[in-house]
Amino acid sequence: MWPCLRNVSVSLVLLGLVASAHARDVVENPLSKARAAAVDQAVQTVISDQKLVGVAIGVLQQGHIVYLKGYGAANREDNVPVSTETVFNWASNSKPVAAVLAMQLAEQKKLDLDADVRKYVPEFPDKGTVITTRSLLCHQSGIPHYANGKIVPTMRKYDVADPFSQPVLALDKFNQSPLIFSPGEKVSYSSHAYILLSAVIERAGEQPFGDQLQSRITEPLEMTSFTPDTGGDKPEFVVGYAKKGETIARSIDEPQYWKHGAGAYRSSITDFARWAEALLNRRLVSQQTEAAMWTIQPTKDGKPTTWGLGFTVENGSQGFKVSHNGSQPEVATRMVLYPKAKHGVVVMTNSGYADVGKISTAVYSALNAK
Repeated sequence: MWPCLRNVSVSLVLLGLVASAHARDVVENPLSKARAAAVDQAVQTVISDQKLVGVAIGVLQQGHIVYLKGYGAANREDNVPVSTETVFNWASNSKPVAAVLAMQLAEQKKLDLDADVRKYVPEFPDKGTVITTRSLLCHQSGIPHYANGKIVPTMRKYDVADPFSQPVLALDKFNQSPLIFSPGEKVSYSSHAYILLSAVIERAGEQPFGDQLQSRITEPLEMTSFTPDTGGDKPEFVVGYAKKGETIARSIDEPQYWKHGAGAYRSSITDFARWAEALLNRRLVSQQTEAAMWTIQPTKDGKPTTWGLGFTVENGSQGFKVSHNGSQPEVATRMVLYPKAKHGVVVMTNSGYADVGKISTAVYSALNAK
């Protein structure tokens, strides 16, 4: 596990980036030159239209990664291009990772999704009602996000150097906040709920969150660039960019590790695609658990929602789809998968203002063009 963040994840020493051969090794039956050129043109058009700085994409077909590509600049000022090994923050695409960890524990009978979360994390204050892990996963807990309710932290001194590297202590950033509705009443997206989920996973799994992540996800999938965002500047890290009016400028780089399963992690597009590939091929959970995870969770009065457990779920004209977006001031990400058809697209950009849905749509349009 990471020595500087013992409860976040694996040792940074063990996670050196692999050279470009790493990207080539994961691509099977690559796109034809004509189809790849069409994808490139489509992405470049969106980059131009949205004035994006850098983008990376991955395409999956028949359950395998068939295309990985970087476009534009990872660092505009130093003229560093985006490659398939450039590291972006996943932002909220970290949430499906936490969801899979939770579902693995439920599969092992170590976590009851419908029990009060205080069974596992009694340090979380009693809110006068039961909050379940299920409600955390499908954003029905009533725990506020960042600006949709009153955020009340716990102010105290700590006897450890970096307390928020531990999920249970990171709860202090919001744990006195009143609920914005009764659990199960409706859906309201909450990153704070996923920090609590991270603490639940740690307790139910009887191991630090990061150790569970390492042993059950990153090591089996060989996601060698997947690390927590602890700040710092390395050649492979992107510089983030924000838009104010018509001006595009570097954004402030703030470490996100304290968000844990809500948005702490970063990696290359190669490892983002590896993760998507594992989901398409049911490498992480059983068929029964996958079905439960990707079943729409209604509110307590039976109203349908767009959320499963950790993923948005849609039965649309293009077939059964699961997806998730991520957004922070310096980055935007998207994963869209069609599990039954075994294909998908992943997108990362260091332009926090990007409409990443238009990038994935453009890629699909290019792939489907006759």
